[in-house]
Amino acid sequence: MASNESYNPWTVVNLVFHHLAEQGLHPTFSDAGDPGLHATELLRALSIEPRADGNRQKFEETRDELARIRATVFGEP
Repeated sequence: MASNESYNPWTVVNLVFHHLAEQGLHPTFSDAGDPGLHATELLRALSIEPRADGNRQKFEETRDELARIRATVFGEP
């Protein structure tokens, strides 16, 4: 069964790094630059679609709340 879940890349990367550190390893990502690309590749290797804005459910809740506020304040449908 396919999952529609998505995660903030840093949540999963943090979990992986802590696990590796507990095993006595010293993981690093991109010593000379932005580690976001590597974090994204890690998630995709785990069949997780990364989203910078967090999980899908929270994203949809925030979008719906903003739409409600716009409708109240500006009378938008």
